[in-house]
Amino acid sequence: MTVSDAELAALPKIVLHDHLNGGLRPATILELADASGWHLPETDAGALGAWFVQAASAGSLPRFLQTFEHTVAVMQTRANLERVAREAVLDLADDGVIYAELRLAPELHVSEGLALQEVVDAVRAGVADGVAEAGDAGHEIRVGTILTAMRHAGRSLEIAGLALANRGRGCVGFDIAGPELGFPPSRHAEAFALLRNALFPTTIHAGEADGPSSIAGAVGLGSARRVGHGLRIVEDIRGADTNEPRFGTIAAFIRDNGIPLELCPTSNVQTGAARSISEHPITLLQTLGFVVTVNPDNRLMCGTSQLREMARLVAQAGWTIADLKAATLAAAWAAFQPYEVRGDLADVVLAGFGGRPSVPDREG
Repeated sequence: MTVSDAELAALPKIVLHDHLNGGLRPATILELADASGWHLPETDAGALGAWFVQAASAGSLPRFLQTFEHTVAVMQTRANLERVAREAVLDLADDGVIYAELRLAPELHVSEGLALQEVVDAVRAGVADGVAEAGDAGHEIRVGTILTAMRHAGRSLEIAGLALANRGRGCVGFDIAGPELGFPPSRHAEAFALLRNALFPTTIHAGEADGPSSIAGAVGLGSARRVGHGLRIVEDIRGADTNEPRFGTIAAFIRDNGIPLELCPTSNVQTGAARSISEHPITLLQTLGFVVTVNPDNRLMCGTSQLREMARLVAQAGWTIADLKAATLAAAWAAFQPYEVRGDLADVVLAGFGGRPSVPDREG
């Protein structure tokens, strides 16, 4: 089935995995860097945007993460954080996103004197401004924030407490991110115990630069309600592409318990976790009954948007409108929001997809 660009653009979209410091506008980075004296590799917005994509496409997660040095450098003041958050919301709304969860690592934004709570406050103010401005332009969008602790650092318990302190004030979840291999969730057991006892939602980066055992740690010790990326769960499935796949303990747990996977196709190809969009496990995982969602991860570094992720799956992996609908509905119900809000999001998705069937059908 051929899906036109116009049809894709008109579809309602939901983003569960999007990093605030990975989605800046190149022109904004140039302006903020010029004001602060930060040196950038390019002085033209177009060239700078291309540089980020090229540098992030080295095929390794550590190299991918190095590009954030430049974005984090210009996100150290309240005014700059407010601006970046506001523009992120506007860009998502322009892309047709009706709900988004933006990830923020407060500990990365305190080098010029901001307190952790001041970082959160600045982002919350920027998000509110963006939501209001988008609404004035006719684009209704809801946005929550997920506070992220760096998994190679030692501030996770502090960030977990910060997330709880901002519960009901825009913060909807907790995450750990950064280098995955060698930095398992067990390093942050205290933080996860605090959140688990407070019944606070967590989503953990796992199964991207490390295998199924990392995913097991995320949903086990970390009690993650969703898994960030998680594509390497296929390594725990024997004969995954046959008529008789055999699920290992971890894969069976993820599938049988309907734990959503926040898959990011373009990003996964850039970091070497997947060879191509056409070979990305997302299509196979959806066929096997896993709850898959589609996400941009880092719109700047990946040179992408939610619309582009959907278009690439259609063009390169043979996805249909039905496939996109299933993933978008899954994202609506996986949002870290009350049941009524998730139901409202699902209703908007169903209306926007025109009542098309939600069962994937790649043969039609």
